[in-house]
Amino acid sequence: MTRPWTTGLQVDLVVPERVRVELDAEPGAVVAVIGPNGAGKSSFVRALAGLVPAGGTALLDGVDLLTLSARDREVGLVFQGQLLFPHLSALDNVAFGPRSRGRSRRDADLQAQELLDLFGIGHLSHRRPRELSGGQAQRVAIARALATEPRLLLHDEPFAGLDVTVAMALRIELAQHLASFGGVTILVTHEAIDALTLADQVLVLDEGRVAQRGTPQHVAAQPATDHVARLVGVNLIREPDQSDGDRFTTFLPRDVTVSLRRPEGSARLQWQGTVASAQQHGDAVRLLINSEPPLLADVTPQAASELGLSPGREVWLSVKATAVSRYGTVAVDR
Repeated sequence: MTRPWTTGLQVDLVVPERVRVELDAEPGAVVAVIGPNGAGKSSFVRALAGLVPAGGTALLDGVDLLTLSARDREVGLVFQGQLLFPHLSALDNVAFGPRSRGRSRRDADLQAQELLDLFGIGHLSHRRPRELSGGQAQRVAIARALATEPRLLLHDEPFAGLDVTVAMALRIELAQHLASFGGVTILVTHEAIDALTLADQVLVLDEGRVAQRGTPQHVAAQPATDHVARLVGVNLIREPDQSDGDRFTTFLPRDVTVSLRRPEGSARLQWQGTVASAQQHGDAVRLLINSEPPLLADVTPQAASELGLSPGREVWLSVKATAVSRYGTVAVDR
């Protein structure tokens, strides 16, 4: 884990008929890959791991991964659902990689125990996967990925399906480890908190192409796709501009006024629609409105009750001009 790094990861990768990704990542970088289902996120990481065929180049510290077999790529992979060997103990699962690469059983077992201790489950090293909770099993899976001292860590939805409290604890533990990891980490996620707390770069995929890249703060402040806007909890309106590409308008759900009648005056942005859903969101009730485009609005529980804001209710939405943020086309150049 302490080997020197020079060039990081440079990718210009094509999964035929599905995905085209260009990416530069410095040594030590954590890149969060986000996008809707079917955007190509899992195809991208599986191509880097050698599990699906791909063209182009994927240079890891100057070596093209695509010219190597999956076994020789020095990649650690953590899938959603762990995929541990069911007949092996936690320790044997973690030690399997080092043993298969020629390490003595004693050395591999010592390293495996150290990693299990690092993730707080050293006392469970004798248990098999079926005897572990979801969070414990995922810790074993992450430890197994690290045991071979990979140069590239690939995490495909590592916190999916876990209890919220368990996921948060594991997220903190992983962040602590990644802070000292000298390689490159790719993290596929559907959670904004993963991008904001673990990553220093965000890659947004949409329909198999890169729609946006930048720091988590920049992507959250100026989302370029509806998926990212929903992920960070803002409303996004795309306005075509023939002279300068698309322009975007964003505003927060809390800045949306909901009424049963059309608002008076013309100084506000206005939409009409029907309530699609109403869910508790902190101290507010978050509404999803079927309008053009679909929008989010936060109202107090009292207002939701008084206005009868249940699914199917026709409503008007309005936003003051001072509450919106506008910006131009979001660049996706490397």
